Amino acid sequence: MRVIVIGGGVAGAASAIALRRIGAEVTVYEAYAEPAGQVGSFISLASNGLRVLRSLGVLEQVRRAGTDVPRQRMWSGSGKLLGDVPRGRLDGDELHSVTLMRGALVEALRAEAVALGAEVVTGERLVDAVTTEEGVRAVFASGREAGASLLVGADGIRSATRSLLAPDAPVPAYAGLYSVSGTADGVDTEPGVFNMTFARNGAFLHLAAPDGRIWWSAQVASPAPPDLALPGEEWLRRLAGLYGHERVPSEILAATTELHRPTLMHTLGAVPVRHDGRIVLTGDAAHPVGAGQGASMALEDALVLARSLAAEPSVAAALDAYDTARSARVAKMVRAARGNRDAKTAGPVARRLRDLVMPAGIRLFHERATAWLYIHDCGELPAVPPPAARTARDGDGLRQPVRPGGRPAVRG
Repeated sequence: MRVIVIGGGVAGAASAIALRRIGAEVTVYEAYAEPAGQVGSFISLASNGLRVLRSLGVLEQVRRAGTDVPRQRMWSGSGKLLGDVPRGRLDGDELHSVTLMRGALVEALRAEAVALGAEVVTGERLVDAVTTEEGVRAVFASGREAGASLLVGADGIRSATRSLLAPDAPVPAYAGLYSVSGTADGVDTEPGVFNMTFARNGAFLHLAAPDGRIWWSAQVASPAPPDLALPGEEWLRRLAGLYGHERVPSEILAATTELHRPTLMHTLGAVPVRHDGRIVLTGDAAHPVGAGQGASMALEDALVLARSLAAEPSVAAALDAYDTARSARVAKMVRAARGNRDAKTAGPVARRLRDLVMPAGIRLFHERATAWLYIHDCGELPAVPPPAARTARDGDGLRQPVRPGGRPAVRG
């Protein structure tokens, strides 16, 4: 089976790994020259996502790129401890949540995909995809074309694949939150703890990074999106005013040495069509769930898709099985993400009520409320030996041998 993957981020690179492990020939097409660049800030992988990484054979590489975070503490704006719980897992689970920079995760996944024989082609943007009974043909802005048995749309929330698959699909909408993040020095923070402060103007997250600095992210509630082109000094000045009522966020902002590019948070209505028998959506292209689970859910998608393709007699049957396997879980995760956003944009009365009831609620209900999310196991890939060698299709349609070891170069 030959597979085209559109998008070289988390969903695309993970899909390439999973598909290569079931013996498919995989080419990843990425619009940007460097898909592993530092878009956004740090991301966290909970135990459900870590199980997928273990099944894909890349767990240790990802762990080395980040830091284990066994605990999560939630604080009120006044500094009151609202809860202290296992981070991204149930108590007793030895798979501690891992936090790392998004670019580091993409680099680790892409390196494993290439090592397994996937080809990564950068600088190619999808503009059309035509399906037939025999397969699918992708057309790129450069004029390049490529054919395959399956096209995987892993190209994010502004997916070109989604609009081709379902022209009436919803478009992303601003979620009333934007994120500004950075690193700070010289602020005493306990290692291994993910701290979330429910501040007056939005949540403030921080933790100790592997190098001793502080990684932080301000998720600011705002009815209208801000001007993302503001200079860094202006962003810090604004954040200092927004979080001036909270001591720890104020200290971290004052000690900031590096600012990352601000990003808007989005919502996406239910996608009416997620596959047509030859094209399938994964990750944020299908469901930008948020709630800190975007990367883990994309990893789950990749594994379940590969398992379905290995088990079913045809591509169309496999995509039906994949969609059935994922629909209920994704819908539940979307609802959880909505509640997560509501908690971060709460008004003054809701904040006071939350600060009163959250400590008892966490003690009594947290583990039961999150078990469905963290104990989920997508299973293992079948033991299918990958092809001993394959060929790569170059730009003019000729076939050429892959270099020794089955590892084609990453081509721009």
